[in-house]
Amino acid sequence: MTTTPAVPRGLAGVVVTDTALGDVRGREGFYHYRQYSAIELAQTRGFEDVWYLMVHGELPDRAAAADFAARTAALRTLPAEVREALPAIARAGAVSGPLAGLRTALSLLGASAGFRPVYDIGAEQRREDALAACAAVPTILTALHRLGRGLSPVEPREDLPHAANYLYMLTGSEPEPAHARAVEQYLISTVDHGFNASTFTARVVASTGADLAACLVAAVGALSGPLHGGAPSRALDTLDAIGTPDRIDGWIREQVLSGHRIMGFGHPVYRTEDPRSRMLKSLAQGFGGPLVDFAVEVERQVEAILAELKPGRELHTNVEFYAGVVMELCGLPRAMFTPTFSAARVIGWSANILEQAEDSKIIRPAARYVGAPPPQPVPAP
Repeated sequence: MTTTPAVPRGLAGVVVTDTALGDVRGREGFYHYRQYSAIELAQTRGFEDVWYLMVHGELPDRAAAADFAARTAALRTLPAEVREALPAIARAGAVSGPLAGLRTALSLLGASAGFRPVYDIGAEQRREDALAACAAVPTILTALHRLGRGLSPVEPREDLPHAANYLYMLTGSEPEPAHARAVEQYLISTVDHGFNASTFTARVVASTGADLAACLVAAVGALSGPLHGGAPSRALDTLDAIGTPDRIDGWIREQVLSGHRIMGFGHPVYRTEDPRSRMLKSLAQGFGGPLVDFAVEVERQVEAILAELKPGRELHTNVEFYAGVVMELCGLPRAMFTPTFSAARVIGWSANILEQAEDSKIIRPAARYVGAPPPQPVPAP
């Protein structure tokens, strides 16, 4: 009998391929896109520059940046076949929301645009497909959100930067510059983050040679799970459940001792403070106000309680905790927190799909069988 070697549950820490797109160094509290700190990029560059970096491997000069921004802005308008189907998709997803609708709309987008299997096309066409899909995602998400609330979709504007246009399509009003920039920094900070579940899913499907839309639909499906992309609004729900500063200690202790997870705390990779959380906390404090003060106090007390009740474990706020606060302050409805995350992560997914498409080897791991010893005789009917 042959045996397969044991691997960690969830493939934790298992290296499955090489990548030039970036890395997460959890013990250092650092991650990067290509050769640049992701946080420094968020603090100093616009979204389109980082998008260009992920696709082309380098940051653009001013001329290339302007050309890329214009090209991607022109791709925001949806094909007629997709636009006409969105009301029905929104009605069907009245309970499940825009993220579920995105799966259907992306499939339709790929079909209507004639996306072909990445195995059958060259690198340039793959990039064009990726740009078209990534530019369309914010338009799809905001349209589905508005249609689900009885509102007409807002057509994209080519004169607004990516993040500002996203907020404009969501609300129907041109956003305040501070809100647009804060959301842009959040989007940049969440473009990519190692081989998380959705990114790995996208690469597995890409390894089969499937078309780009199929790869993205699979990634969205993985992201929809509450253990992956669904925590920003849940972190705010935690703040709502606590209510007031005098309830923090008792509420948190009860949750921890009952074995419940505190949403917005802890990360499977980081053993230090999540650098995304640090940046988003700074953004939130720049806005100020009661919600921010309360969140900071909750963070302080939760970390102290976790250190007391779970000694030896490094449990700090992750990206979701202050992401929820920032998005709330910028006027995004909670139902759009995870969809907004996907509007950024689609860039990272696409970059990973493009990289995976260069390798024709299908990802096909093995499993260790632990059922009843075979072969057993088949019982008579």
